[in-house]
Formats: sequence, C-alpha cells, structure tokens
Amino acid sequence: MSPEATDGYDGFVHPYVLQGGTERANVRFIVRDFENDLLDEHVELLRGIAADVAATDARCSIDVESRIQYRNMRDTLLRHPEIVANLEEAVRRLGIEPRLTSIRGGTDGSALTEMGLPTPNIFTGGHDAHSEREWICVEDMGLAAATLVELARVWAE
Repeated sequence: MSPEATDGYDGFVHPYVLQGGTERANVRFIVRDFENDLLDEHVELLRGIAADVAATDARCSIDVESRIQYRNMRDTLLRHPEIVANLEEAVRRLGIEPRLTSIRGGTDGSALTEMGLPTPNIFTGGHDAHSEREWICVEDMGLAAATLVELARVWAE
C-alpha cells in the first residue's frame, strides 16, 4: 500500500519518519485515500498491525495516535458548487477549456478546505511534481496568474 506501489485513486499508507533508540521507537505514517471511509480503514489497519506486534512480547506496548491533516475536498466543494463554477468561468474567459481532475496528494487547497475555506486547486503550469525532473512552463505560470485575476473579476461581478 506504499505510494510507489499504488496510483490513480488508490489510497496509500506511507511510513515517512523512523526514529528509535534502545528503549523506544517512533514511526510516523501518512495515510491517504480519496474516500473517507477507506481512509479510516487504513488507520484501523495500522492499529491492528500495532496490536499484533505488541502481542508478541509482554514487555511491548504500542500507542497509535491519529490526527486528521485533511480529507478529500470533493465533499466540501460539492456543497459549494459556485466556487468551482466561478473558477471554470474565469478559465473559459481566458480561452481555456477547464479540465476537472483529481490530484493525488496534499495541496494548499486541501489544507485550506479542511480549515473551512473551500479552495479548489488551480493549475500552476508545473510538471513532474516532486521528481528530480520537476519543471514549470513560464507561459502556463502566466496563465495561472491571469486566471487568478479573472477569478477575482468573476467574484466581483
């Protein structure tokens, strides 16, 4: 269930911090899924693994803590259709046909939406994100900036 072994709409469980000493170890995971109920199942999977490992030795104890960083913004945006509609209008005014796609991973829009400010992601012109070949097209970045200006106009109207 690691990120590199999954793709598309697959959820994943990703250990990203490993710390330890002679008496204590700490493992932190990022757990992601497009579906909230599956996200909860992934957390329960980790709890089950922890319980199984702890049961192997009476001296062992494992605490599992979970906190929500963000959930899929889809449900929130569906409750506020005008937000995406206004963004689509802004993009069309620039002569671009909007494409609604899902992004696999965390974004500023995800975090802002979780904090109560519904925020769809707007393209930036970036390609190959988080890879050694990540790059951005200056012209596309300019279109993204123009989209923000046009979006402000749409909301003002």
